[in-house]
Amino acid sequence: MTAPAATADGLLTIGEFFAGVREGRLVVQRCERCGALAMPPKAICPECEGTRWGRVTLGGDGEVASYTVIRVAPARLTVEAPYVIAVVRMAEGVSLLGRLLGVPHDQLAVGLPVRAVPLAADGDPPVIGFRRR
Repeated sequence: MTAPAATADGLLTIGEFFAGVREGRLVVQRCERCGALAMPPKAICPECEGTRWGRVTLGGDGEVASYTVIRVAPARLTVEAPYVIAVVRMAEGVSLLGRLLGVPHDQLAVGLPVRAVPLAADGDPPVIGFRRR
């Protein structure tokens, strides 16, 4: 898949990021000066202070960096509790937040290899799903 065309300054909006998620793509910014990835989108690169950005579509593989089990959920998600939210360090180096699916709670672990998977994208914003690789 290809990344969406960049704007004049290459900035990716959160709306564009979530539009990609709805289409099953994880698109993030890449600094044209040093190559660092940024998510959420930023105007200035935290690594080199560059201001020109391109875009890259992530491959989908990563590892759980942190997680929490949600036992008391917001009203619209009460029937789904308990569920797991994880910070996933993607293979490309940027971290994303998403829902960890299909992993029994007694098997949760930092370092667990996962892959992004499509979820029903009717929520606003849509949720990124991850399953064990």
